[in-house]
Amino acid sequence: MRWIYNLMYRYSLIPWDIGPRQELIDVVESGRVKPCRTIYLGSGTAKNAIYMAERGFDVTAVDYSDSAIELGRKRAQAAGVEINFVIDDLTNLRHISGTYDFLVDFGTFDDLKPENRDHYMENILPLSNPGSLFFLWCFEWPTRWWERFPFPMALEPGEVDQRFAEFFEVERIDGSDGYDFSKYPRGVATYLMSRKEEVMFLNKADSEAAKMK
Repeated sequence: MRWIYNLMYRYSLIPWDIGPRQELIDVVESGRVKPCRTIYLGSGTAKNAIYMAERGFDVTAVDYSDSAIELGRKRAQAAGVEINFVIDDLTNLRHISGTYDFLVDFGTFDDLKPENRDHYMENILPLSNPGSLFFLWCFEWPTRWWERFPFPMALEPGEVDQRFAEFFEVERIDGSDGYDFSKYPRGVATYLMSRKEEVMFLNKADSEAAKMK
């Protein structure tokens, strides 16, 4: 998949390059999220990262496509903002450490195979503090059996709660029910989650050690 994304970003074949997304603008402009130390998980075209940097957020933008990161750096320079761009794999982070007050994911988590969603959780949870906010935008609908091959391209209703509720207070702030079979993609959902004060989870090193026992 990486080579496909590299080609798309290199030759501007990016249908989702539509500027800052309104869902993110709404939570920023409403004041629900204040400028803070932020990590953008799967930064893509960098339009959302640039929007936040222009409004005072200290942004680290991560993507596993080197072409996406190159495009992001050029756009940030043209916009006159500073963003820390990092090439890394969200299912096996090597170059990101520390914690962030705001985590943003626009359409990356739902694009992963189910087993890689597990690895994503292992790698991303240690990046959050108690009280950190997590903004997640995703495709979400009840997938029919033929929509699950080679792997599902949407989250099942309730999957965000199943995966995140142990660690975050989960709030679904926008979305559709996904039962309109006349359109595709059928449904989207936007979540704004807050990390709980007292949670226990394995960091990546502990998880690997546990597997070896």
